[in-house]
Amino acid sequence: MKLFSKVARTGAGVFLLAATSWAAAQQASAQGALPPVFVLNSLDANVSVLDRATMSPKALIPTGKEPHHLYMTPDEKSIIVANAVGDSLTFIDPKTAQVQRTINNISDPYQLRFSPDMKWFVTAGNRLDHIDLYRWEPTNAAQPLQLAKRIPAGKTPSHITIDTKSSVVYGSLQDSDELIAIDLHTQAPRWRIPVGKMPADVYLTPDDRTLLVGLTGDEFVEAYDVSGAQPKLVKRIATGKGAHAFRTRGDGKHLFVSNRVANTISMIDTQALSVVTTFPAPGGPDCMELLSDGKTLLVSSRWARKVTVIDTETKQIVQQVAVGRSPHGIWTLDHASRR
Repeated sequence: MKLFSKVARTGAGVFLLAATSWAAAQQASAQGALPPVFVLNSLDANVSVLDRATMSPKALIPTGKEPHHLYMTPDEKSIIVANAVGDSLTFIDPKTAQVQRTINNISDPYQLRFSPDMKWFVTAGNRLDHIDLYRWEPTNAAQPLQLAKRIPAGKTPSHITIDTKSSVVYGSLQDSDELIAIDLHTQAPRWRIPVGKMPADVYLTPDDRTLLVGLTGDEFVEAYDVSGAQPKLVKRIATGKGAHAFRTRGDGKHLFVSNRVANTISMIDTQALSVVTTFPAPGGPDCMELLSDGKTLLVSSRWARKVTVIDTETKQIVQQVAVGRSPHGIWTLDHASRR
């Protein structure tokens, strides 16, 4: 199949921008075979909708102020955009890109997660220093999210994750240099410990045993054994300056981490707890999404107003797509496994 390509020069060097053939891309788009890609533009208060076949912009969806993160519900029926300063959530159909609903009066939803059983919805209040636990009551059409507990946390709660049993929330407290664990059954903290500089994203291995934490203020990912009553630091993994966000490779064994300051992405073996490869990702790499082919990685280049498309097998940048200001969260229904 013939590829149309061109070369573009940016401040980070020369990249080959390759796209699928025009005919194949148009056919896929016309048939609606591929769901769109969603990219949050945090400083523009909107979402860029990209055509999956061509990775070209299709539409902009207005949101509340400062949408930073988004999350697909466990049933994959909605993408939820958390509008931190707008104190609201925007629900979007991941297939059609139509807005399903907006829920207001959600205090400072910077980061968000549903529990796997969809009984709990958790938000990290980045600017207001709290973590909120909501009960999900979908039969309540007017307000399906009922606040169960607001937990005061350290400075700047950043990222959260929930175990496979829907029993524990783990959160990073970015400006307190701490981690916190919250019991969903009691709605009370289990423990709170000091960690390295500026902890950001957190990832829990599928066996619920090892919690990895990206240290944006350093060049490490810290790994903790959280299987016991108290967490234990197992290893500090050197990745690159500004270790920040995670995305699994989808094989249950490897994890990508974006090193925002180093402008690289490292892949970690989650069993050996070591870096197996690193490749370039210009423009302040942040959030990532891995497509269903298992090799194409989409990266929000935070400082470059672009989405960077990387072939993880060749470690080459194959495309860059202009989006809005400060692109952050990125998701699509056409994704590899998140475990």
